[in-house]
Amino acid sequence: MENNQIKQQTNSAIEGFTSSDAILKHWQGHRKLTRKVIEAFPEDKLFEYSIGGMRTFGMMLKEIIGIADAGLQELFQDEPTPVDEISKNSGTAMACTKEEILNLWDDVTHKIDTLWPLIPQERFQEVMLAFGAYEGVTSDIILYWIDNEIHHRAQGYVYLRSLGIEPPAFWDRY
Repeated sequence: MENNQIKQQTNSAIEGFTSSDAILKHWQGHRKLTRKVIEAFPEDKLFEYSIGGMRTFGMMLKEIIGIADAGLQELFQDEPTPVDEISKNSGTAMACTKEEILNLWDDVTHKIDTLWPLIPQERFQEVMLAFGAYEGVTSDIILYWIDNEIHHRAQGYVYLRSLGIEPPAFWDRY
């Protein structure tokens, strides 16, 4: 009997491992660090420089911005944004300067801060079809958006290092 009570308490603690506020803080910390990487990137290399057949960092940023913007909006609408329309709907299709990327970045950051508190808690456990193509539990899909940003930021770090530029400290998210 006593062991069952301990086991039940442990299961409850695991289920309550984090909160939507903690995920928001975590995501925005990553967004602050990614913004620092954008700022460190030379303007003339943002859309021109790549290594080993990878996309330019500017193209990767357009993807990150589009996914965060369209994805967050999908949490509040019935119809998904098709994958091939993400860049058009997020305004990234026309961005071709560092300033435009930073402005879009800041706009999406503000949207995240504004809309996140409005997401009903039960929405995080619902199944969604992100961008009309990727089915999963909403919280898992949001974690994918964050993972995708981290992955592309790491590619930006490689580009900066190959250009002889010291990137921001990877742990400096605040």
